[in-house]
Amino acid sequence: MIMVNNLSEYMKKMNEKTESPLAYRMRAKTLSDIIGQEDILGKNKLLYKMIQTDSISSIILYGPPGCGKTTIAKVIANTTKSNFIQLNATNATKKDMEDTINFAKEEFSLYNNKNILFIDEIHRFNKNQQDYLLPFVEDGTIILIGATTENPYFEVNNALLSRSRIFELKPLTNDNIKKLIDKSITDDEAGLKYLNIKIDEEAKNFIADMSNGDARIALNAIELASKTTERSDDNYIHITLDVAKDCIGKHVQYYDKDGDNHYDIISAFIKSMRGSDPNATLYYLARMLKSGEDIKFIARRIMICASEDVGLMDPMAIVIATNCALAVERVGMPEANLILTEAALYVAKAKKSNLCCSIFEAEKLVEETGNLPIPKYLQSTGYKGAKELNRGIGYKYPHDYKDHYVKQQYLPDKIKDINLVDFSELNN
Repeated sequence: MIMVNNLSEYMKKMNEKTESPLAYRMRAKTLSDIIGQEDILGKNKLLYKMIQTDSISSIILYGPPGCGKTTIAKVIANTTKSNFIQLNATNATKKDMEDTINFAKEEFSLYNNKNILFIDEIHRFNKNQQDYLLPFVEDGTIILIGATTENPYFEVNNALLSRSRIFELKPLTNDNIKKLIDKSITDDEAGLKYLNIKIDEEAKNFIADMSNGDARIALNAIELASKTTERSDDNYIHITLDVAKDCIGKHVQYYDKDGDNHYDIISAFIKSMRGSDPNATLYYLARMLKSGEDIKFIARRIMICASEDVGLMDPMAIVIATNCALAVERVGMPEANLILTEAALYVAKAKKSNLCCSIFEAEKLVEETGNLPIPKYLQSTGYKGAKELNRGIGYKYPHDYKDHYVKQQYLPDKIKDINLVDFSELNN
């Protein structure tokens, strides 16, 4: 509890507490303060040991918003004996980078001091900016810590990746979020203990669930509730479920149409259709629609799945998918969601066959064997002089035979006995 001797001192202390957001104040300062991320920060894990022994090498921290990337960097800043320099890629200028590197060069060459450069949102640096850092990471002038919400294999130069360890952070669990909420209202130093807050369990569960693993969202909701809720007669601020609903709103959808989240969701959608799971198909379709994905892109993926994974087992799948794609373009949203649902669910429930994928084996065969001679009796006869060249001579016209079929070699001689297509599964 904050102890004060007079009102002016009390007001000074309160101003210090309210100058910065709760989520900023509640960031862990030591390894033991960090909540969550046990997969990479457990006591026997590499990153834990690197921080504990102050032996950090260049690393990339990759994970969704609010999972603790900057918090880990701040813990490193608090525990390292190296110089710790921070830049944010959203507003760092060329001069900022040059000044930082010049400082690091001097510290490294003159005093043999290590320099840790933390770049938040490193994915926002372009290729040239990332390339600028490379020689200084290479020669040890700086130890790079990059934080990114985007898949580093998409957004960070290969040269930097090869010189860095990548640590993937997961969204915080609901239990992690609830521990943070409890800590925020009982912490006397950085939290809201001075406000006397009580939170109902159902309100806490609601905030944890609606935060999508993002600590910042949860703590912002608690802070907003503390500022907008009147104190009760018992001198406590009570955060009820209704208060929580007012302060946090709807689930936040993370979806970058150019990033890996886009590819992850469309991948899950396609695999759910292929795996004949209509519930998962509908769920991932809804996520894409709610996030504003291009409906024509979704329709194209359904058509591809109809051919690749259903194919001849149910030829109506591609007919329905194609017509739904046309309808989507003509109707548009919001009604296009019904059309996409019809196509996606049909493909999900259809019997499956990847027989059409035999085209890939055929293409591979063409690459391996080249331009094999086509049997002369199959060659074109639509020009003068074809007969003199023996083109088309000996061709058996199937409609001249019983049941419109006659046995005949159609493949080139070299591969005449190869079997690229097995129709047996269609007869089961």
